[in-house]
Amino acid sequence: MAERIGVYPGTFDPITLGHADIIRRGAKLVDRLIIGVTTNPSKNPMFTPDERIAIVRREVDAMGLHNIEVVGFNALLMKFAEVQGASVIVRGLRAVADFEYEYQMAGMNQQLNSRIETIFLIHAAHAYPIPSTHRNAALDTIHAYLEPKGIFSRGRFGSWKYEIGNQDHSLMQGVELVDRWLDGSEEKVFRT
Repeated sequence: MAERIGVYPGTFDPITLGHADIIRRGAKLVDRLIIGVTTNPSKNPMFTPDERIAIVRREVDAMGLHNIEVVGFNALLMKFAEVQGASVIVRGLRAVADFEYEYQMAGMNQQLNSRIETIFLIHAAHAYPIPSTHRNAALDTIHAYLEPKGIFSRGRFGSWKYEIGNQDHSLMQGVELVDRWLDGSEEKVFRT
């Protein structure tokens, strides 16, 4: 039987709990999952493509999944998927609002290459449905406020360092803190 290859495309700027959830679950559906880190001209990325690839690789390594490859690309998704030998595109849905856009994209992709199917996975309840644009704005605000105080700094390859309670936190932990801060459950963390 032929190897079933899936592609999970996105900008991953930054990788979120929702992305991690879709990666874990998508990896169970295929023999090999290729995470395609791409650019989007309509977005103003916080991290460079190389930084995003490095961040995603680090987070995937931490998940302990061995059937995942992280690849950068800057081409039409269906062409990239075809070159990778994929038979499936994996997409995540946060909310009903995502469905209309994703449905239209899946229909267009089906017309471009009917041999590649699109499957939708709904984010788990613990993966907050906060768009990355809101999260990035919050990170920028928090960074501007806390970096001069030596609490929050950006390192090589976009690694964020939080020094809260004498502990360093990874990017995913930082994103989790921002998510909790945005939903109001972690307000005290960012008071100085």
